[in-house]
Amino acid sequence: MSDVLEALVNFGVLAGAIRIATPLLLAALGEMVTERAGILNLGLDGTITVSAFGSFVVAEKADSLWLGVVSGVVAGVVLALLMAVLVSSIKVEQVVAGLALNLFGIGMSFYLFRAVYPQSGAGGEMPQSGTFGFTEIPVLSGIPGLGEIVFSQHWLTYVAIGSCPALWYLLNRTQSGLEFRSVGHNPAACDMRGISVTTTQYLALAFGGFMAGLAGAFLSVFSSGLFFVDVASGRGWIALAIVIFGNWRIGSILIGSLFFGYLDAYQLSLQARGVDVPHQLLLALPFVLTIVALVVNRRRSKEPLHLGVPYFRGER
Repeated sequence: MSDVLEALVNFGVLAGAIRIATPLLLAALGEMVTERAGILNLGLDGTITVSAFGSFVVAEKADSLWLGVVSGVVAGVVLALLMAVLVSSIKVEQVVAGLALNLFGIGMSFYLFRAVYPQSGAGGEMPQSGTFGFTEIPVLSGIPGLGEIVFSQHWLTYVAIGSCPALWYLLNRTQSGLEFRSVGHNPAACDMRGISVTTTQYLALAFGGFMAGLAGAFLSVFSSGLFFVDVASGRGWIALAIVIFGNWRIGSILIGSLFFGYLDAYQLSLQARGVDVPHQLLLALPFVLTIVALVVNRRRSKEPLHLGVPYFRGER
């Protein structure tokens, strides 16, 4: 029992929670923006996997972590634009397109990985790339406790957290943000006012792919320096749940990401201490809370009214 209580407030657990929350926050923010434009992207897990592979293979072959990050972002944007062609231009049913891209991304990543590294697996040596080190913020990183937890993280973690107020301002305090959010609620009215629904949705999906690309890059060239088939470990689905749990609000999405990150870091700490606790229950808790949030907030939901519904010009 003492190990269980000690892990609750351990500085290492709290710092690890922020690191684990980083790819979730990146992917969830990108998905939130995508859904604000009326597009439900269920291919998020596959996009993260493709991006993680692109980052890893370029970083390992070119011996450049920065090129790895760029390649991961490019891979994420390309897959997201493919989704845009399917659902915004061709008008394919969004759930079907998302699931198909999810399977395509994971399967293609595994195939290409085995093609590039045929010696991996079956007892062969696992290829490994380098990883970015932690970026300590001068002065602030020296604060006892708080410095270790908050101000000694990867630079991409600071980018993820800093993007929250930036996105909030762009979506809620600018004319472009108002037009952008309106597309997800009433695309017909936006079309009548001369706002291109298709262009807006393409931009939204490209941004979502960009953020998912950063999330994938974080998993490979920031966190582990490895690539394997289950590198995403369902983080795309978790990000989708966080968006719903956060009621499409940036602040709540940040809290939800940190909460899940804490649960994951906590259960890892318990396993390291030899505490026999069913960690699957902790990992399932965010999904349970998402269902509860859907029931409780069903009348106050901020869900875009046209989410998941293809828009055909001329419809009312």
